[in-house]
Amino acid sequence: LPLRERAKVEDELLKHRLDTLIPTLMRREGIDAWVIISREYNEDPVLKTMLPATWLSARRRTVLIFLDHSQRNPGSDKGVERIAAARYGVADIFKGSWNPEEEPDQWRRIAQIMDEFNPNRIALNYSDDWAHADGLTYSEQRDFVANIPDRLRTRIVSGEKLAVGWLETRTDKEMETYEQVMEIAHGIIAEGFSGK
Repeated sequence: LPLRERAKVEDELLKHRLDTLIPTLMRREGIDAWVIISREYNEDPVLKTMLPATWLSARRRTVLIFLDHSQRNPGSDKGVERIAAARYGVADIFKGSWNPEEEPDQWRRIAQIMDEFNPNRIALNYSDDWAHADGLTYSEQRDFVANIPDRLRTRIVSGEKLAVGWLETRTDKEMETYEQVMEIAHGIIAEGFSGK
């Protein structure tokens, strides 16, 4: 497919993954808030897989927040809310929730979101065992912890099982597309090793 068409397919698959896989993983692990913090030129490996096809990297500091309302309020039909606590929304995938004109301090805005939601467990991407689940830098972790309310600091846990689950799982919709991708790859390999 041409690049623009490919981007549409990739974004549709991403939205489907976010809609179906994230709630399953968060509920499996008992996490009601997952915060992924990344800066331009030093992206968290998980965050890179959650960006639209036309985004090559995080922009400045990009903070993606998943809030599972159904765990906080059983029976809530709001499900998992996706927020970008960044200067920009992330396409139509994560709604923007920080307006620098109203609140110049991004960390304060993130703390406000956390304070209002009051999660029981906040997952951050750090891990002793899985490098691709260990994308949170020291300075980003330090600043996040310093800015959230005191009562929330003891609720921080490793998001490694969320990160690994996100990266290792393929949805049925992805597997359908994967067959087409493999047919193309096998055609390239066959031609590459042929006498042509």
